[in-house]
Amino acid sequence: MPSKNNITIVPYCLLLLIIMSSCSGISPAPTRVPTSPERDFSIELPKKKQNFATKEQIEATNPKGTYQYRFGPGDIVSIKVWRRPELSQESIIVSPDGLIAIPRIGNLNVINCTLDDAQKLITEKLEVFYIKPEVTVGVREFHNNKAFVLGRISKPGVINFPGNGTLLEGLALAGGLPDQGKMTRCSIIRGNNSVIWIDLQDLLKNGNMSLNAPIRNNDVIFIPEINDEVVYVMGEVNVPGAIQLKDGMNVLKAIMHAGGMNKQANPEKVFIIRQQDVKGDVLTVDLNKLIAHADFSQNFTLLPNDIVYISATGMAKFNYTLEKLTPSLSFLNLGTSTAESFGIMQKLRQNLWNQTGFVNGSSTTTTTTSSSGSTKTAAP
Repeated sequence: MPSKNNITIVPYCLLLLIIMSSCSGISPAPTRVPTSPERDFSIELPKKKQNFATKEQIEATNPKGTYQYRFGPGDIVSIKVWRRPELSQESIIVSPDGLIAIPRIGNLNVINCTLDDAQKLITEKLEVFYIKPEVTVGVREFHNNKAFVLGRISKPGVINFPGNGTLLEGLALAGGLPDQGKMTRCSIIRGNNSVIWIDLQDLLKNGNMSLNAPIRNNDVIFIPEINDEVVYVMGEVNVPGAIQLKDGMNVLKAIMHAGGMNKQANPEKVFIIRQQDVKGDVLTVDLNKLIAHADFSQNFTLLPNDIVYISATGMAKFNYTLEKLTPSLSFLNLGTSTAESFGIMQKLRQNLWNQTGFVNGSSTTTTTTSSSGSTKTAAP
């Protein structure tokens, strides 16, 4: 038979459990510190800091006037002189130093010459030997209409354009982007002093073709490596951890990417922790309002390195503490079995029915002893 001291200890044990459960876990405190506008909480994405080229800036970097192809090393040209088959040649390769060999003339430098320039130059050289020679110059293969594609691209290297090259054409000839969802920008380097940055998201996703900049010979297209930006989802979710940040990711999307809230989660206590210099902001989000009333005013857009923390319910903290103290218990049971283990039910039976004994927890029967000393077994 349990003593009065055992029954008296029960409330103190429960009080101790409650105190310990209230101390367990993390309980963020909402705070606000002075913040910059681009780091403030909002349901809209902040404006990008990167200074991307506008349509006018792209046009300003391109040469004025009609584009004309100019000879360069590796080009294969053809020369025809009317009624002079001995001077005509089908395939002449422009040497690395820009020279071509022509009968009766010898080596002729055509580097950076247009078709009209080359034709005029050859005609002037042949006029020394012939009267009004009719010369036609053509290009069989273009090898000086090239660009260098470097960085995070499927097939980096040198590409040759069959016509007037553009940025999209250059990216396609280089095998395309390995992951368009992660590509954000690229630069076009022209000459020694010209560098423009192109917003690939605006060009590819929004179809802003004004950003499809023309590519000129010897341009360098550079796609920088990605700095993977992440947010951290912690607390009562099924798969806590780091999640890659994508454009437009908000609190609800981040939680769903983490497998959703588990049964221990408190949807009224969801916190966003955002760093502001040394200190940071802690903001409380009530997901109950969002789900029950479609109130999206607190479904804030997340920024890199934000922390989303989902608190546990008070009963979840209590159960966690109880499990630590009594590992054999996996959940809180406030039924007769718990009261029996503390000796409460034995005391109650003695006062009401003048019976002593205990409930056998391993069976469904109750073993009691009456005041006359007889033993009875009954169903609980």
